[in-house]
Parts: sequence; C-alpha cells; structure tokens
Amino acid sequence: MHVGMTLPVMEPDLWAAPDTLERWARAVDAGPFASLCFGERVAFDNPETLTLLGAAAAWTSRVRLATTVVVPALHRPVPLAKALATADRLCGGRLSVGVGVGGREEDYRAAGADPSDQTIAAMAGAVAAMRAVWAGEPPEGASRAVGPPPVQDGGPEILVGTLGPRTLAHAAHWADGLAGVSLDADPAGIERVFGLARTAWADAGRPAPRLTTSFWFALDETAGGAEASRAQIHRHLRHYMSWLPASLVDALAPTAGFAGTLPQLRSLLATLADLGADEVQLIPTDSDVTQVELVAGAL
Repeated sequence: MHVGMTLPVMEPDLWAAPDTLERWARAVDAGPFASLCFGERVAFDNPETLTLLGAAAAWTSRVRLATTVVVPALHRPVPLAKALATADRLCGGRLSVGVGVGGREEDYRAAGADPSDQTIAAMAGAVAAMRAVWAGEPPEGASRAVGPPPVQDGGPEILVGTLGPRTLAHAAHWADGLAGVSLDADPAGIERVFGLARTAWADAGRPAPRLTTSFWFALDETAGGAEASRAQIHRHLRHYMSWLPASLVDALAPTAGFAGTLPQLRSLLATLADLGADEVQLIPTDSDVTQVELVAGAL
C-alpha cells in the first residue's frame, strides 16, 4: 500500500509565509510518499487547483500529483482537458485526476456553474468529453484537435470521489477507481466502501478498481498532546466546513479523522493495507511542515 500526503491548501494561515506550499511539496517529494494531493474549492481562500498543478510539477520530480478532487462541472470540459493534459506534460506523466460533483452550492454560484449539473451523470459526460480530447478527437464544431496530448496513453487515470452504491455503480462504467474519503477514519466503514466498489466494477465487467481513501490527521507529537491534536482537527473543520452550521461541525469534530501518536497512525495504516487499500492519502489540519518529516520517518 502507498501513502500520499495532501498539501495544507485549506489552512487559514497558508499564505502567512510565501513558500509554504513549495516547502511542503519538496518535503513530500523527498520522502517515502507516493503522491502529492490537493483538492478544489472556489468560494474559499485555497489556491486555484490547475495553477497549483503547474507549480507542483516544477517543485517535484518523483511523486504523483493527485487532484482530490477537481469538480468538472465548475469548468468547461475542453479547456479543463487541455489544462490537465498540460499538467501531465509538465510533470512527465505523473498526474492522477480525482473527480467529484462537489458538495457546496456556493462553489457553483461563485463559478457561474449550473447547479443542475451537480450529478454523477453530468460528471460522466464531462469525463467522456475530456477523454475524447486526450484521444485527439476534435471537439464538436472544431476541425482541429486540442493539444497537447498527455504523456499517459489515453490520459491520466480518473478516480471518482463518491461513496454510495448507486453512484459507484454508475461510475464503475467509466472511472478507473475510487478517490474515497473517510470522515472518521473508521476501518469498518472504509472496508464497506471498498466492498461496494469491488462489486460495482465487477458487475460492470471492468478490471478491479484502484482503491484510495483519505482522512484528516493531527499528531500528538506536533500538536502538543492528545487533547491538543483533537482540538487541532476541530479548528480545521470549523474553518474548512464553514458552509455548515457550527453546531453540526462541533458534533462531528470529536470523532473526525485521526488524532493520535505516530505509532497509532502506523497501526491504522497497517490495518487499511490489510483491507486492500492501494493508497491512503493523509490530509493535514495544520500548515507546519514538521508533520511531513515525522510521518516520513514513521513510514
């Protein structure tokens, strides 16, 4: 099983130092991590995802770059396909694309996107359009193909960020695997989703899906103890989940993600490996790059 690390793109102090993202990217690339991950929001203070892909390609030379996730409905599919193919070129074929419908209507409003496209079927259509571009097919109404061609034959892998049986059954016909997320880092819940995905891909006559999952984490060693690490996750969720009522976030926080020691994290990762996870992607809840170095040592 591989382990990826997410950039602290959703932290409130991300821009306090000009080189935070670069220091994180270089530290992840130097460690035993398989991927450097980051997701997309619009009505927030995180960096724009496609711009960040170009910078991450320049800052790294080894790890895969993973969008976890990009929301196709917030973009036009042909320009998005061109941007992702460019990123695949810049990183030498190290791009992995997670896609999702997005759970925040405010992002749709801010992007001028149609909320009726917030469906798995609309996302499948956008993915098909992108793959046609990557295959060199001229878009409808155009006489020329849209390049550059991606380095990876057929384009980057497409992993779908969804958890329900019906949406997984739909995605099994066109996605390469699962870009999962676990709110509480519960192995039983993750095993259930993995089982649903395996069944859906088998029923669709597809090869076994690539299975990834992710969860928030805070380390006792950097936060200052058990209470402090749990409080760190709570602070992060209050900022990241600002579109939800604070009372709901406060109810989620006591069990959200992983808060504990490095040996406990290593034990959890070993359990997920036994469940057949191909990759676990860790989501930081603080911008201190020391976390990357400590997790790297534990791995």
